[in-house]
Amino acid sequence: MADRHLPSMTPHLVRGALLSPFKHPRPDAPVPRDHLVRRDLRIDLAHLARYERVCGFGTGSDALPITYPHVLGFPLAMRVMASRPFPLPLLGLVHTSIEIRQRRAPAAGETYELAVYAEGLAPHRRGTEALVVTEARAGGELVWASRSRYLARHRTTGDSPSAAPEPEPAPSRNAGTAGSPLPALAEWRLGGDVGRRYGAVSGDRNPIHLHPFTARLFGFPRAIAHGMWTVARCLAERGPQGPVYVRADFKAPVLLPGTVTYAADGPDFELRAPGGGPVRRHLTGEVHPGDPDRV
Repeated sequence: MADRHLPSMTPHLVRGALLSPFKHPRPDAPVPRDHLVRRDLRIDLAHLARYERVCGFGTGSDALPITYPHVLGFPLAMRVMASRPFPLPLLGLVHTSIEIRQRRAPAAGETYELAVYAEGLAPHRRGTEALVVTEARAGGELVWASRSRYLARHRTTGDSPSAAPEPEPAPSRNAGTAGSPLPALAEWRLGGDVGRRYGAVSGDRNPIHLHPFTARLFGFPRAIAHGMWTVARCLAERGPQGPVYVRADFKAPVLLPGTVTYAADGPDFELRAPGGGPVRRHLTGEVHPGDPDRV
């Protein structure tokens, strides 16, 4: 059952699914400029504690987990992406990356205003990406902002602007050793219910995350973990607070149940398949405390 703290996303999922066949993505399509805003939002401490437990954060801290504002703003993001003016089809849309800039640690006792809007589209070698921004303010001060990329796959040609390579992230300290795995720090065995548990607390009940049967309808052999659960679980292990910049890129789905290796070195971290042989990365990322304006 979805958590009552969050507005239901089911109507937006249905609307987006019905509109998807009529959308023809291209990187030069116009995007809706409206900012959807949720004001006077107070944190439900019971909901926050459930989120912390599901994602592995410690409970009882006054500071919100760095990924929690994304969950609070996601119903608004769904409204944006499921709307008629949004140019990309909701069905098949893939979350490819997220950047988070936290100006200070948001406190659980504050009142927030959330705003979500589509910043624009960008060409990708496999189609078109939408850039969706979420902002959280407290007392009029911008304390947290994220920038997510969502990919709609479609055919591209060498002569089409949509065939241009997607923008590369800023190089991290280990950028020159992308083929070498980072030092392993932990191995996590994930149960088959991770998607259902995270879906219940986040409201994101996409069928690919819930059961093997519904996942197979979309081409997956088993249910897969939410991308935002994987990055939250990694950041729970690192524990960044205060001003910080985070970037995470989603590389390959995590099948449930399954086992993954968490690895990190300096600012860089990754989640990968365990064992030897070729490295199969599910997630790569970087964390820069004290530097929310890093490009």
